[in-house]
Amino acid sequence: MSWSFTSKIKLNDGHLMPVFGLGLYQAASTLKTTQIVADAIRLGYPLIDTAEIYGNEAQVGEAMKNNIEREKIFISTKLFRTNDGREGLHKSFNRSLQKLDTNYVDLYLMHAPQGGHVLEVYREILQLQSEGKIRSVGVSNFGVQHLKWLKQAGFVPAVNQIELHPWWPNEDIVEYCRENNIAIMGYSPLGKARFLDDPYLQKIAVQYGKTPAQILIRWSLQNGFITIPKTSSSIERLKENMAVFDFTISDDDMKDIARYGKKKPQNTGWNPTLNTKKDFGPL
Repeated sequence: MSWSFTSKIKLNDGHLMPVFGLGLYQAASTLKTTQIVADAIRLGYPLIDTAEIYGNEAQVGEAMKNNIEREKIFISTKLFRTNDGREGLHKSFNRSLQKLDTNYVDLYLMHAPQGGHVLEVYREILQLQSEGKIRSVGVSNFGVQHLKWLKQAGFVPAVNQIELHPWWPNEDIVEYCRENNIAIMGYSPLGKARFLDDPYLQKIAVQYGKTPAQILIRWSLQNGFITIPKTSSSIERLKENMAVFDFTISDDDMKDIARYGKKKPQNTGWNPTLNTKKDFGPL
């Protein structure tokens, strides 16, 4: 992929989405996170990904104030659970809008395919979209079977956000999403930093004059994944993570990195295993 820092892709609903941004998983609900988000916005990060369960939506809302016009930043957030059906959705969504200090979100994701009311809640999210409160609707941590159940009910999400890095490539989900025109958003491209000291990865990084983190981010982007590396430390790390658009990993090295990762696969987050149909409700 020859994407630039400001590149966007067209989703299956016609809306445009940036290919790169800041992920906020495990970022604390403190002033430090507000500062990190504000710094990212000032550096030109076009996408901020948060979630109800992360507990830092309010920090995103605060960081946007006086730093950027709302239309110039793409905000993604997530509904944590579907346990309470339509009523629970509306309470959660309204809380998210309030904390984000906005009257719409660019992308609203169902965080996981569980809770017993997946289809009921998905239909209601589409209603919120029709009212202009959500621009694009997606899912997160959905496996192939979950996506098939959605499709069987007549729904194809715009985005599926899943863990993606060489040690957890989720090839079956990636293939299904591509076949069905679902954009793939990869979280934890650095594998939660567990592999940055790997000798092979460090060797590749030296070869390209980059850091191991930059190699992994670039690998994700070149695979065509919307990529959201997280940082909760410093503006220097934000700058490092965004400095990945001035080089290209060769095709051979892309394949070698993938093969190397498969030798010792490791999921570092939520594993999209097969849930029962009871989580979805009547199909």
